Amino acid sequence: MKKIIAVLLVSILIVACSSKKDGNMIVEGNIKGLKKGTLYLQKMNDTALVSVDSVKVFGDGNFKLTDNVDSPVMYYVTFDGNTTDKRILFFGNKGTITINNHIEAFGFNPEIIGSENQLVFNDFLKINNQFKNQRLEFIKKEFDAARSKDIDLMEKVKKDFNSMIRRKYLYTTNFALNNNDSEAAPYIALTELYDANITLLDTINKSLSPKVKDSDYGKRLDKFVKGLKAKENK
Repeated sequence: MKKIIAVLLVSILIVACSSKKDGNMIVEGNIKGLKKGTLYLQKMNDTALVSVDSVKVFGDGNFKLTDNVDSPVMYYVTFDGNTTDKRILFFGNKGTITINNHIEAFGFNPEIIGSENQLVFNDFLKINNQFKNQRLEFIKKEFDAARSKDIDLMEKVKKDFNSMIRRKYLYTTNFALNNNDSEAAPYIALTELYDANITLLDTINKSLSPKVKDSDYGKRLDKFVKGLKAKENK
């Protein structure tokens, strides 16, 4: 009886191992300088961040991670599942995506090949990062104006800041409209324009190509816009 149970257990293990399949997305590459550690592939599931694959890296920094992708969405490559420290953010899609980075600059300007949406998103980040730097400059200006108790300067800083925000919203909207055939468009709208005028969000939502409208982020944007309209009509 014991022999039969042992044989059954071995058979189950063999089936379990042999049934493990690679996903339709392969993420591979090299983290130069990484001698030892565990890399996790993660994505958002509703509001929770979940790990879909992991790999222990020893010696050479090479890694391979997989997942099944139904619709292009954002993924994270992290150490020990911790996204609050260092992370590589990238648009996942079917096929092979190659990511190369350095351990000392992990998450900063990684080389990502194989994702068309990532190329679009990178173009957006080039300008958006300039707006982020301007925001930091305004924080310093606001602090200095408040410290000097200069009311006129405080009003000017506030006015200039609001003008910068309007420029950012218009740039973001135009970028999404010009890339309405990319899943990056609704993602950018959801993450960068969630507090903007509903007209901007609605304009982007209506401009999306059928393919993008049917994507994960396309559906989320449509639901978000409909929710805002419902609140306005109450």
